[in-house]
Amino acid sequence: MRRYCFTFTIIPGREAEYDRRHREVWPELVAALRANGVSNYSIFRRDRLVIGYAECEPDGPTAFGAVGDTEVNRRWAEWFGDVLVELADGTGGPAACAEVWHLP
Repeated sequence: MRRYCFTFTIIPGREAEYDRRHREVWPELVAALRANGVSNYSIFRRDRLVIGYAECEPDGPTAFGAVGDTEVNRRWAEWFGDVLVELADGTGGPAACAEVWHLP
């Protein structure tokens, strides 16, 4: 298991809609996340900045890459096209954060 953190930004004025859509995450998306090694997944928001944290097997890029290849994730990402500035970095994956310190 590897810890994984990433960020992205919400389009100005779309914060409430972003929150609303996360009140009921699709069960099939939750199943795809779990099936592809993502667990203990949290999303935090400060104004327009979104910070995601998950524990992934074998690692974040592999697990989220596999989720990204699913049909349900494609539909979810399309649905959020009018809410997010940009979800992916230049390689198609989330904009990952480097871990600087950890308290085990």
